[in-house]
Amino acid sequence: MASTFEAERPTDYLTRLAASDLGRAYKALVVDQLKIQVGMTVVDLGCGPGADLSALALAVGPTGRVLGIDHDRGALATAARVAVLYPQVHVQQGDVHRLHLPDGSVDRVHTDRVLQHVADPGAAVGEAARVLRVGGLAAFAEPDWDTQAIDYPDPAIPDAYRRFITERVVRNARIGRQLPALCEGAGLDVRRVIPITAVFQDVAQADRIFGFQRVTHRAVEAGYLTAEGARDWLRHLRTARLFASVTLFVTLAEAHS
Repeated sequence: MASTFEAERPTDYLTRLAASDLGRAYKALVVDQLKIQVGMTVVDLGCGPGADLSALALAVGPTGRVLGIDHDRGALATAARVAVLYPQVHVQQGDVHRLHLPDGSVDRVHTDRVLQHVADPGAAVGEAARVLRVGGLAAFAEPDWDTQAIDYPDPAIPDAYRRFITERVVRNARIGRQLPALCEGAGLDVRRVIPITAVFQDVAQADRIFGFQRVTHRAVEAGYLTAEGARDWLRHLRTARLFASVTLFVTLAEAHS
C-alpha cells in the first residue's frame, strides 16, 4: 500500500499540479478567458510559489506588470525566482482580505484554488472588485469538493470520506458554487461560469490530488470512518478499477461603473 499512496503531502504540491496535464490544460484556459492584453496590470492573489506567474508575464508582455501577492514568506521566496526571469513580475507579502492597492488600479485579477482556504472569501472577492478598473476582469478558479465522486461498492464509505473533506479538511469546501453570488454581492457582473471536471482512472495519479491514505487515516481519527471500513476502502482503491472525479469552477466576472 505504501508504494501506491503518498504518506505525506508533498511540499511541491502546487507546482506539481500546475505541471500535470490537468493543471496545464485548465490554467491555459483561465489565462485565455481573461483576455489579457500586452501592457496590462494583472494581480495574482494567493500566488503561492508562483505557478501561474510565468504565463501571466508572457500575456502582459514586457510593458505590462504582474503582481503576485501571498501571505506565505516561504512560498514567496520561490515565486521570487520567477521575477528574476521576468522583470515585469513583482511579488510581495500581503493579505488578500486587505490589499494595499488603490481603487481601480488593475486590469485583471486571478485566483487559483486560493479562496477555498481563506478566512473570508467574500472579503477577498470584495477586494478584487475594489481594485479592478471599470471593464476589468477577474477569474476565480476554485473547486467544489462536494462534487467529488468515487466509485465503491458501498456508497456510504465515499460519502463519509467526502463529508470529512467538506466538513473538516477544506475551510470553504463548496466555494466553487458560491462564487457567482459572492461576485454579484461585491458588485461584479458574472459573465461566465466554466465547469472543469477532472476524471481519474489511475490510482497513483488520483492520489497526487486526493491524498487517499492520509485523508482516510484522518477520517478514521475524526470518527467518519471505522478502521475496518477504511482498510477495505484503501485496499479497494489500490487494487480495483478506479473512477474518481471532482469539479473545479472558473467564475469570470467583470467590474462595472
